[in-house]
Amino acid sequence: MPTLLDTAIERIVFSRGYTVRLLDKIDAVDWFRMPTPEVTHIAWQVGHLAMAEYRLVLERIRGERPEDSAMISPEFLKAFGKQSVPHSDPNGYPSPAEIRAVFDRVHRQALDELPGLPEADWFSPPVTPHSLYNRKIDSLFWCAHHEMLHAGQIGLLRRLLGFIPVW
Repeated sequence: MPTLLDTAIERIVFSRGYTVRLLDKIDAVDWFRMPTPEVTHIAWQVGHLAMAEYRLVLERIRGERPEDSAMISPEFLKAFGKQSVPHSDPNGYPSPAEIRAVFDRVHRQALDELPGLPEADWFSPPVTPHSLYNRKIDSLFWCAHHEMLHAGQIGLLRRLLGFIPVW
């Protein structure tokens, strides 16, 4: 029988798989296009998801580590953080390839580390508090939910940019 941790990991993997299906049909030239009104773009959504998975699955579960900056830089975290505002000038961002590389790198690291999370830690408070939950296991479930929320935004952006839906 799967554990609660197995289920959380499965949901994170499912959500990422759905997001990737949406992204794989969008050329890099479209990542900074912002439909009217200009609210967001694909590049910001993907960068934000990378930042969020790092914060929710790595930082809040085991804390920041000095070597994390090789995976996701402080500048990247700031550019796509909660208080950031998307803008259409691509010069203020890493390239789509760089954003996608961080997105993929953080996800691989999360999946490498999560299976080793001891059951005794599942219900302990996250290293960094969050306003929506107070247990590490809930941080993992929120990661999956948060990704699906942004996958919906990516799906809407796709439609507004003239792409057909991906099911």
